[in-house]
Amino acid sequence: MAEDERALLGSAAAGEEEEEEDGGGSPRPLRALPAVCDPRRLPHRLLVLALMCFLGFGSYFCYDNPAALQTQVQRDMKVNTAQFMALYAWYSWPNVVLCFFGGFLIDRVFGIRLGTIIFSIFVCVGQVIFALGALLNTFWLMDMGRFVFGIGGESLAVAQNTYAVSWFKGKELNLVFGLQLSMARIGSTVNMNIMGWIYSRVQDLLGYTGPSTLGLTLMIGGITCLFSLTCALILAYLDKRAEKLLCKEQGKTGEVIKLTDVKDFSFSLWLIFVICVCYYAAVFPFIGLGKVFFIEKFRFSSQEASAINSIVYIISAPMSPVFGLLVDKLGKNIIWVLCAVITTLASHIMLAFTFWNPWIAMCLLGLAYSLLACALWPMVAFVVPEHQLGTAYGFMQSIQNLGLAIIAIAAGMILDTRGYLFLEVFFSACVCLSLVAVVMLYFVNHLTGGDLNWSAKKREELQKVAATEKEI
Repeated sequence: MAEDERALLGSAAAGEEEEEEDGGGSPRPLRALPAVCDPRRLPHRLLVLALMCFLGFGSYFCYDNPAALQTQVQRDMKVNTAQFMALYAWYSWPNVVLCFFGGFLIDRVFGIRLGTIIFSIFVCVGQVIFALGALLNTFWLMDMGRFVFGIGGESLAVAQNTYAVSWFKGKELNLVFGLQLSMARIGSTVNMNIMGWIYSRVQDLLGYTGPSTLGLTLMIGGITCLFSLTCALILAYLDKRAEKLLCKEQGKTGEVIKLTDVKDFSFSLWLIFVICVCYYAAVFPFIGLGKVFFIEKFRFSSQEASAINSIVYIISAPMSPVFGLLVDKLGKNIIWVLCAVITTLASHIMLAFTFWNPWIAMCLLGLAYSLLACALWPMVAFVVPEHQLGTAYGFMQSIQNLGLAIIAIAAGMILDTRGYLFLEVFFSACVCLSLVAVVMLYFVNHLTGGDLNWSAKKREELQKVAATEKEI
């Protein structure tokens, strides 16, 4: 490290000494670091970017392990759909609270490097407990594993974003966030398409199905979490090294959480919260139950069902950066959200009441899901002051996780008692509530003179005027 520092931070004084040693001639050049080892150079920053992207790969891969193995989990563990969906609820419960404190823990308690490692360890330990629960044929232990996994999963995403802000600035940042989201979706997609195959290979090896086969399969899936933990350790070393070489500060989230700010939230912000909860309640729980739905209604094979159930994530990987750029360039956020919600409603109606090729509906759902994320989440910054952003985003994530936990259990109970048609009607009703909230938001924004539906050009012009007036 000391040699690296001398190579990178050679001072003018050192140059003068070398000049004297050369008898007044040209100074000898200092030894330069290789590009891949120099924190200022592009190859090194690309290495850091790759590590950042893989940081969340394991957690996103394992988050949907239950969805990829729904048939096997319910058969081997002898549980109904409500109990199966509780695996998702247990992931969400800790994040109803932790969303408020993840940034605080990173900024004030652990620091970004130690915090990332600790959260990665929680993810690994949670997945191991989850797999052990299956191996020991103890379903409550599997629930506990998902709870521990959830403690690390969401906070790790906060740490990932904090690293991105620390290493990349300005226009680079949007691209980096887009790449991180794409890698997360790739992790989900790989899980959907490979876990069933791994289960089959383990079954061939052991010669039977059952809790042992399921547990070993989940343990193999947990290798991705170990890989992400390794990335966290390497990233911590490189960040510590860059801090010393470049004298840069350790990254912080910048979040300031004040629960008393909640009383000052505008009606527009509460409508955004309603849109968020009702919309995602009709997406994530549906994907969690989707594989068996496609097998039973459309007579797909297990492999075909896994493929179509992952198409939402496959489309989201490349389209999220594209839609993000589109919304940035054009503005009109409410209109984009309205388009996404209507498209999602059409998708669920097609799946519920028709036997059309479900690839059409799922591709539409993938496009709508990608578009909504790019248009909805930035709107929070338009309706709250900067000092309340941390609280607003924390509250939004908190009630999103609360909604997902409740809806996951409700969806399982509906499926057990009423079947898939009623479940699809339930999801459609959730999207309808989201649609009502979007329409209300449009009129509230229009009547109050809000800027949520401004074009990007108008917003930029008014920002310039405001900046000029501030200078005067």
